[in-house]
Amino acid sequence: MRTVRTLATAALAGAALLGLAAPAALAESPSPSTGSGKDGSTAGPTEAGTTFRTAARFLPGQEATAQAATGDYLYWVFPADTGQRPTVHATVTLPDAALRHGPATWRVDVYDGLRRRQPCMYGTQSRAAGKETATVQLTCVLRPVRASADTWSNDPLPGSYYVRLTATSLPDEDLGQPFTARLGVSTVDKGGAYATDGSLAAPLVPGATTADRAEADEEAGRPSIVEAAAPEDGWSSGWWSDRWLWTAAGGILAALAGIGGYVLTRGGGRPSRVPPAV
Repeated sequence: MRTVRTLATAALAGAALLGLAAPAALAESPSPSTGSGKDGSTAGPTEAGTTFRTAARFLPGQEATAQAATGDYLYWVFPADTGQRPTVHATVTLPDAALRHGPATWRVDVYDGLRRRQPCMYGTQSRAAGKETATVQLTCVLRPVRASADTWSNDPLPGSYYVRLTATSLPDEDLGQPFTARLGVSTVDKGGAYATDGSLAAPLVPGATTADRAEADEEAGRPSIVEAAAPEDGWSSGWWSDRWLWTAAGGILAALAGIGGYVLTRGGGRPSRVPPAV
C-alpha cells in the first residue's frame, strides 16, 4: 500500500504541474517586440511609401507616422513570425472641419508577402468620418500566423505584411487636403494552439530568391533579403511550440498510470501457506 500511495502522490504532483503549465501555455503573452516607452511604442519611420515596392518598413512595437494628401495610398511593411497574431492600429488626423465639404470613409487593408489580402478576425477596418470628426481610428486583428498551410487556404504565413491606408470615399473637393497618419502593430503569441506540422523553406519576403543568391550574399558579407526583413529577434524555425510540453506531460502521466495499474493488479505472489512443490 505504501507503494500505491507513493505512486498516487507522484501522479497528483504531475497533474498539478500540468495544471500550472496549461494556463501559461494558453495565455496570450505579449511578444518581446511590443516596444517600450511612455505610450508602449518606439519611434518608427516618419514617411510612408506610395506603392508595395516603396512601403516603409517598421517593427511591431514601433509607431510609424506620415503626412500626406487626402486621396493618396500609404503603404507600410512589418514582419510577422510563426505563432504571432498581429493587430494593426491606425489613427488618422483629418483636416480642419472648416476646410472639408462632407463625410469621408477611411480604410486599412493588410496583405501578406504574396500580396494576398488578409481578412481581419475582428476590428474596425473601415470607418466613416463625419464632416466635424477630427480623428478616425481603425483596427485590424489578423489571424494567427502559421508555420505552413495548404496553398488554397490563404492562411497567414511568416514573412512580410503590408498595410495600406487610404480614403475610399470623400467629396472631390476634399482631394489633396493634408492629413496625418499614425500606425502601429502589436503582437500576441498564440503558441501551440495554432501550431502546424512542417515549415516554409523561407519566410514570404518579397525579393527573396534562390539558395544560391543567399549563399552569394553570405559570402559577400552582406545580409540577405530575408535577414534584412526579419523581426528584431530573427525568424523562428517553426518546429517548437508548447504542444511539446503537453506531449511530455501527458507521457509522464500515462507512464505513472501504467505503473500504478500494474502495482494494483499484480497480486502478492505465491501464498506462504502453499508448499513449494505444489
